Amino acid sequence: MTRKYSSISVETTLASGISNSATTMTVASGTGSALMGGVTLAAGNADIFTVALDVDTQNEEVVYITAVSSDTFTIVRGQAGTSAISHTGGATVKHVLTSADLNFYTAGVATADAAVPESVVTAKADLLVGASSGVVDNLAVGTNGQVLTADATQTLGIKWATPVDPNLTLNAQTGTTYTVVSGDANKLVTLNNASAITVTIPNGVFTVGQQINFLQLGAGQVTFVGDGTSTILANPGVKTRAQYSIATAICIASNTFLLTGDITA
Repeated sequence: MTRKYSSISVETTLASGISNSATTMTVASGTGSALMGGVTLAAGNADIFTVALDVDTQNEEVVYITAVSSDTFTIVRGQAGTSAISHTGGATVKHVLTSADLNFYTAGVATADAAVPESVVTAKADLLVGASSGVVDNLAVGTNGQVLTADATQTLGIKWATPVDPNLTLNAQTGTTYTVVSGDANKLVTLNNASAITVTIPNGVFTVGQQINFLQLGAGQVTFVGDGTSTILANPGVKTRAQYSIATAICIASNTFLLTGDITA
């Protein structure tokens, strides 16, 4: 059950006496709402509201209100170390904060309505994350530079991940032929040779959305070709225009690439 509190609850009295086994009590007519102080309890004994009967006397008893019907309350008797005893009509009824409430939030209890146990957190920068409805778990801190990323495949729905480096990584090539590899995705392949260069973009290496950047660094013009089963789409052609021209091959479908940039026929 979830504990409910009010800062505007108004003290009242019992309309009639109750025995030590009674599970309901009725307060003075028209005072039930003021006693609850704006608190609404969920149905099905989901919430509790703590009050004391015969406050500050030797007959004081703490009870939990679990349901409200106007001035009549369903109660759980003998809470916070007190005993269920009889109370006479006119006994005071007051909303109180008990040692049980303070212990509850100090120690934490592993129940659906409880404060989060301190033991859930095990190291500096750990995060409390919802694992499911009403369940809190610990996400251990990531490594330096990582960021939180939503990931439905993870137990907690999020994970620490290394962000994509915005800086281009260079792959320097100096031969007259080169076949790109999966590691070239989102990189800049520099092609530096005085003679013509042929770059092959093969089948089955890249996924839709990945791209490879190319720079004709030397005098040799670069021509892009497939491997016989991959397709390159380009306009006006599949060659770099001149030295220092840049072209980008974007995978737009299975084994189909769009070549764009400073290109020519």
